[in-house]
Amino acid sequence: MRAEYALRQKAAARIALYLVLVVGAVFFLVPVYVLLATSLKSFTEVNIQNMWSLPRTVSLEGFAKALEKLGPNFVNSVLLTVPATILSAFLGSINGYIFAKWRFPGANLLFAFVLFGMFIPYQSILIPLVQFLSRIRLYGTLPGLILTHVVYGIPITTLIFRNYYTEIPGSLIEAAQIDGLGLFRIYRHILLPLSAPAFVVVVIWQMTSIWNEFLFAVTITQNPRVQPITVALQNLAGSQIVEWNVQMAGALLAALPPLLVYLLLGKYFIRGLLAGSVKQ
Repeated sequence: MRAEYALRQKAAARIALYLVLVVGAVFFLVPVYVLLATSLKSFTEVNIQNMWSLPRTVSLEGFAKALEKLGPNFVNSVLLTVPATILSAFLGSINGYIFAKWRFPGANLLFAFVLFGMFIPYQSILIPLVQFLSRIRLYGTLPGLILTHVVYGIPITTLIFRNYYTEIPGSLIEAAQIDGLGLFRIYRHILLPLSAPAFVVVVIWQMTSIWNEFLFAVTITQNPRVQPITVALQNLAGSQIVEWNVQMAGALLAALPPLLVYLLLGKYFIRGLLAGSVKQ
């Protein structure tokens, strides 16, 4: 009887858990439903009364207009995100390697200063950032925005790689030193081939952060021709009439690359985060 009672309790707890998860999933998917339903409606069908209803006839008019208006800015986002992600990941890998395997006097203090960069609010550095980029003639350009994201991404990428490399046995490094390899040759021939899980985590993290970032983009790139898609999407709203189907379609297009990255590499992201977290 006790065993049967325990099984019933376990089943009831599992059902309750699933109910909570389903309610939570529905709650978070409601905005996605409104976004998708509105983007598939024609402009004449979009209004507050029909906000929750499905489109009477599926129309791709919103997607066509959004693609026409946001296409160049989509390309700008790609030109921004790819180099900024690669550079910040590579620099974070080098930093993490040195902090983890080449300890030097003051390393812990310097590492703490590097990590401090993660907690500096974007808003507090906008004025000096604009002045600095103006002096080096990068203000208003995509390279200036790339430089900003690379510098701001170094703390988090350094932290991820440092924690990952700490779990790699020091005997590997010592054996390589005995064989005559130096700092960068050890990184290239030993650490780098073992870094795939950490790189996956960093690339996903940085790619989504840079792609979705708005404040730096709207501050640094004033010219619409070089603005990324997040800024262009905000500018898509007209001052008199807002074409909500175009807005929603544009939002879906802007969200598509990060969504695809998470769908394709999500399981590797979790594996990379857990790599080295559990000691054998």
